[in-house]
Amino acid sequence: MGHGTFEGTTVEVVTHRNDSAIWTIVVAAGSGTRFGKPKQFEFLSALTVLDHAITQALSVSDGVVVVLATDRLGLQLPAGCISVEGGATRSESVRAGLAAVPESVGIICVHDAARPLASQDLFRRVIESVRAGADGAVPGIAVTDTIKEVDTFGVVKRTVPRALVVAVQTPQAFAAAKLREAHALGEEGTDDAELVERAGGKIVVVNGEITARKITMPDDLEWARNEVKK
Repeated sequence: MGHGTFEGTTVEVVTHRNDSAIWTIVVAAGSGTRFGKPKQFEFLSALTVLDHAITQALSVSDGVVVVLATDRLGLQLPAGCISVEGGATRSESVRAGLAAVPESVGIICVHDAARPLASQDLFRRVIESVRAGADGAVPGIAVTDTIKEVDTFGVVKRTVPRALVVAVQTPQAFAAAKLREAHALGEEGTDDAELVERAGGKIVVVNGEITARKITMPDDLEWARNEVKK
């Protein structure tokens, strides 16, 4: 029996696999519409946002697939990485990455390049939860704002208890077979955990990190640059 914790809550999961091979898909094919340009190629000190994400992925992985836009496929990558062309959506891009991961791999992580400061420890936490038996594991941050559920007209339907919601980050780790099964359905989702959930998979939440903040707007990049200087 394995255990995962979040905010004092213990989640018990049944051990069903202990595969050692780990690959990570780093999703970096976005155009950066909200940022104004592809933020994954902006610099944080001497390295790009993407460089930072790849470095952390390589530190825990046997191989890394970097999903890139067509015009970036010639990008030079570190040893241990391969690149593939992304799709029109995030889910399509992950499927392109999955196709390049060897079938023998037991655990697959999916990580957004736009979260360059996610730590090695964060990768390890989600990986260990999958090794303990979960179909997938995601990092979560407690929500401090009041959350309202609204309808399509903006009318409040209910107030959602904050204890029941978390803000989810990447890297996310999955039992490879479960992730492949979910993506084989060809559906779209805002993250891969959503697709595995729909396919009946059990997802657990581990403690996330404030420093795994997603770079979406220019001020997020400035924050990350200040973090790197510390």
